[in-house]
Amino acid sequence: MTLDEFFEIGVTIPIGTHHFDAESIKAFARKYDPQPFHTDEDLARSSVFGGLCASGWQTAAAWMKRNLSTLPRSWTGTGPAPVFGPSPGITNLKWLKPVYAGETVSYSRTALSYRPIASRPGWLVLNVGAEGIDSTGDKVIEFESAVLVKVE
Repeated sequence: MTLDEFFEIGVTIPIGTHHFDAESIKAFARKYDPQPFHTDEDLARSSVFGGLCASGWQTAAAWMKRNLSTLPRSWTGTGPAPVFGPSPGITNLKWLKPVYAGETVSYSRTALSYRPIASRPGWLVLNVGAEGIDSTGDKVIEFESAVLVKVE
């Protein structure tokens, strides 16, 4: 098995769904993003969104939870199995459409590329495309994520 096969470079992998109910939207928002269109159904109706919608940060956190639970685990290559480490960041984060209470979002990831880290022998940076699609087929979130992976 090569690293390309292990990471499934270029293959879009469904990683699961998340249902955004009103109570979880409000609970997340009260703790992390207390804007009225996330915390109060009446105020949300009179906002630009016209209804209670999830924080974009909640939609990103839901992707991360599903991503971590579906990382590749089976290694049949030579040497030790790659070990996933921390992320140095994300780029091109876009919240493309509100996620309203009652909506279910389907998430996926696509491993795009990887490269060795010159300053850290035995490590590489894996670049991943992330997205979430609502029940109408519209993309609601997209971003690129990088993750450090130990390969030696």
